[in-house]
Amino acid sequence: MRIYKALLPFKAISFDLDDTLYNNGPVIEQAELAMQQKLLQLAPKLGLIDPEFWWQKRKELAQRDPEVRHDVSRWRLLSVEQGLTELGMGRCEAGEIAELAFSAFYTARSHLTVPESSHQLLKALAERYPLVAITNGNADLKLLGISQYFQYAYHAGPSGKMKPYPDMFYKACQQLAIAPHQLLHIGDNSKADVRGALNAGCQAVWLKHEDHFQTAVLPHLQIDSLEQLQALL
Repeated sequence: MRIYKALLPFKAISFDLDDTLYNNGPVIEQAELAMQQKLLQLAPKLGLIDPEFWWQKRKELAQRDPEVRHDVSRWRLLSVEQGLTELGMGRCEAGEIAELAFSAFYTARSHLTVPESSHQLLKALAERYPLVAITNGNADLKLLGISQYFQYAYHAGPSGKMKPYPDMFYKACQQLAIAPHQLLHIGDNSKADVRGALNAGCQAVWLKHEDHFQTAVLPHLQIDSLEQLQALL
């Protein structure tokens, strides 16, 4: 643990989800595979398409419409629809198949087991503080089995621009009826979580997975594991 700034008294805690409360990498790989398999099932004539093709469609869409990046679900859905039309499919059929393929991705995306240690931490903290989730992703807290610990959940897109924009932090503080500095945010991404929280005037705890900061600003605390957070709070 490393302390960069003294913590002020806080009244609520917010958590990032992906790669903070659980390892998100393997589940995204499985979700991508589920989407590919659904596309192959629904459009067998197209064959198995290289995943790089879909990533290129996402980049092209973001270049034309940068705001679409703030809603990862919509971004993925529209890029699949665009790709299918470019492969010769009619727009109406492409839209229907894109919806089904995204549904397969989304179901698999939240099909994971949150570690028991994270459950224990959230349960203990929820007994003392209001908890909220603030995520750039689209994980479903109910499917993850952790919705019972959180009063609110904010997802980029429906709840505003993605971190490090301050939108979701402002919305959380407004709904919790607290000042920004009274919210303590915990997340693994130094740019999105640390800079995002500080941009909004909140306090920040960085769960160190990266080798170094991706931003010039420092969090209040740096921890190497959630167990350190539990010992501190």
